[in-house]
Amino acid sequence: MKNLNATQTAQVEALYKKYGRTDVTRSEINDFVDAGEIANPTWLKNDKYKVSRGVYSLPIAGNDFSPSLTEVPLVEEPVNEVVSKAAFVVSSLIGNIVPDKDPVFVPWGYFKDIKKIVSSKAFYPIFVTGLSGNGKTMNVSQACAAANRECIRVNVTIETDEDDLLGGYRLQDGQTVWQDGPVIEAMKRGALLLLDEIDLASNKIMCLQPILEGNGVFLKKINQFVKPAKGFNVIATANTKGQGSDDGKFIGTNILNEAFLERFPITIEQAYPTNKIEEKILLNVMSDKKLTSVVDNEFAKSLVTWADIIRKTYYEGGVDELISTRRLVHIVEAFSIFKSKMKAIEMCTNRFDLDTKTSFLDLYTKIDGGEDVSSWLNDEFVSEEESSDDTEDGNVNY
Repeated sequence: MKNLNATQTAQVEALYKKYGRTDVTRSEINDFVDAGEIANPTWLKNDKYKVSRGVYSLPIAGNDFSPSLTEVPLVEEPVNEVVSKAAFVVSSLIGNIVPDKDPVFVPWGYFKDIKKIVSSKAFYPIFVTGLSGNGKTMNVSQACAAANRECIRVNVTIETDEDDLLGGYRLQDGQTVWQDGPVIEAMKRGALLLLDEIDLASNKIMCLQPILEGNGVFLKKINQFVKPAKGFNVIATANTKGQGSDDGKFIGTNILNEAFLERFPITIEQAYPTNKIEEKILLNVMSDKKLTSVVDNEFAKSLVTWADIIRKTYYEGGVDELISTRRLVHIVEAFSIFKSKMKAIEMCTNRFDLDTKTSFLDLYTKIDGGEDVSSWLNDEFVSEEESSDDTEDGNVNY
């Protein structure tokens, strides 16, 4: 068999010095590569040097073949070293995890307060609640971006449990290894943990109780206690206040344990942006280089006015749907593709029932045409009330 070249010889020698044995696993090789000690020895990870699943034999004289390592004495490899115990994966997150700054983001609402808490690196959990699509998650991630703080986001569901959050055993390269969960990752890194849609969680989320107190957590499966590094904090977002959804708008949300909620010192109630802020957001989206749309100030202003009237009607009980900031952004993005205002609005409101969509489109047509729509809110609200009264009296108009 031919001798290895100088680079390959150096890689073999480095691996042998690192692990002190002739057989190494794929994960050990990858860890050494990720640490920047050697370039990836892809030549080694093939069937020629493979001795079992995920395990490779270093080509050392006295083992299988050359080159000879004169500076490192050959040591006898321990029997069953690779599979005798579970290895520990310290971290699956490599490099910087600070969120990127979004060029279309406009600071508003409680952004400064959230940024102040995030920048302080103090442990001070926050519960952020508000209707869908009003920028709760973006406000948190952009506060981290502005403060240059790492952020680990976890999207919570009814299925989320202790194994998903704290970690568990995983199969990697034929070995059983312990993998830290996102909560433990955030604690060790001193990062911000963002629990998104926390009100979708079941009582399995109670495993976070000691963590929300600022204390460490005992990982009973590996008999290890983890203390949070400085800077670790928790922010949770939700569409409700943890009391469920009576109107059915947020199906799947649950009533959260009172003891769990009490561990959040403050709750931020986030509303939709003001008209001025929302208009600026849409203009920023239109100016984004990723889009091909021209900046249309009148279109942005009309959309914001349209959404504002619909929201006021929603709060008064006149309609069952509303237009979120996120949906306005979707409309602007659709406009950049289709070059038609009405088509963009129609395609982005198709998710509503026919009557609601028709009513919304009719309202925008009036706004775009410069008509007076100041009475639209009252007309819609009165119409809903009259319809309800007629139904209760047994007189239904067809």
